[in-house]
Amino acid sequence: MTGIPAEQGQTGAGGEVPVPDMMVVGVGGDVGMYALVRAFHEQYGTRSVVLSKVATRAMQDSAIAENVVVPGLDEVEVFLSTLEGIAQQHRDKVLILLTNADWHVRTVILNRERLEAAGYVTPYPSLPVLEQVSSKEGFAQVCDQLGIPTPRTVAVDIAKLVADGGRAAVPALEVDLQYPVVGKPSNSAEWYYVDFPGKAKIHHLDSRAELEEVLGNLADAQFPGTFLVQEFIPGDETQMRSLTAYRDTTGEVTLLATGRVLLEEHTPGTLGIPAAILVEAYDDAMEAATRFLDATGYVGFANFDYKLDPRTGQHVYFEVNPRIGRNNYYVTAGGANVARVLVEDWVLHRPIRPVRAVRDVLYTVVPFGLLSKYVLDPELKTRLKALKASGDVINPLKYDRDSGLKRRLIVEAITQNYRRKYAQYYPEPTATGY
Repeated sequence: MTGIPAEQGQTGAGGEVPVPDMMVVGVGGDVGMYALVRAFHEQYGTRSVVLSKVATRAMQDSAIAENVVVPGLDEVEVFLSTLEGIAQQHRDKVLILLTNADWHVRTVILNRERLEAAGYVTPYPSLPVLEQVSSKEGFAQVCDQLGIPTPRTVAVDIAKLVADGGRAAVPALEVDLQYPVVGKPSNSAEWYYVDFPGKAKIHHLDSRAELEEVLGNLADAQFPGTFLVQEFIPGDETQMRSLTAYRDTTGEVTLLATGRVLLEEHTPGTLGIPAAILVEAYDDAMEAATRFLDATGYVGFANFDYKLDPRTGQHVYFEVNPRIGRNNYYVTAGGANVARVLVEDWVLHRPIRPVRAVRDVLYTVVPFGLLSKYVLDPELKTRLKALKASGDVINPLKYDRDSGLKRRLIVEAITQNYRRKYAQYYPEPTATGY
């Protein structure tokens, strides 16, 4: 691994290229977007503009980001014209367009020429690459070619199911998997626009009857995509893993970070999103992700979900998200600021030495006491207590340079609200988990 270290050339001294005046324009106002604008502010002191359909608490009273509410933001023309308007107001700045939503990533890529003409940097893969990797079927095909383990999967074409009789055709559908199983869409962007009773980000199904109910609801809703029924990999949430990577425009993977998930979100709309991650290095996963990104010609941030299979000792890979992921601050907290690799690549156009996030740190958006309740392994609990004692527990919303009194109260309320949500959706810890 070679290249100019990222630490060099930040100030423009000694004939080095100065960093131009930049501004992040973010789409979506959740904690993941706040983590991104925080990373840019930490590294470069940049303030950001963040667009969202409604005012969000994660952005409320922030001194580093202006939250602009755009009610029709999911409509393509509203999305594009709003971004063009922002660009007109800031023509003196390099504008970096970032989003953490699959459907907005797709919209950016489909309209890249128009957005770049307006002045935006669009650090995303090409449309053919997006089409290949954002489909979980396409992901599995690449993994199979590269010898990367994935769960056994049955793909259900809902449009064909509707043509065969809809709900009435569901009982005849063959699914050769043992229960419990996991059900999820092949394409998250398509999933965003469908609505049906009991819809969740991921469905954990304990019986054939539960599976048939979900498939019947999808047929009734005329879902246009494919629904995947997957083998359940045993083990609780502490067996889940997250990997974040950045592959630059020259084809070099310049950032890798891996972590052990300790606790996941449990509300229907966020089920499966990590709420706490312990930064740990998994060299085999980094090697697998690098091969995957190189094989597909990927460019930009990517976030892989995978799990340790206790039956084989192997990591089994579920999907790659064509974005940095909501839980991205574990990377910056782990010692590899995510803003730096992007700016060096897309703004300064120079190589850097690849970096890994290896600092021993705990990322969490939930209160430490709540996390401790759900982590059952005694050895792991001891390790977390040591990190707490050493001050190495990081909440992305708690930022000293964005900490007015009102902001601190809002952040504390957001954090404590997790106690109510977990009491409602996940009242008791379990050794089996999801």
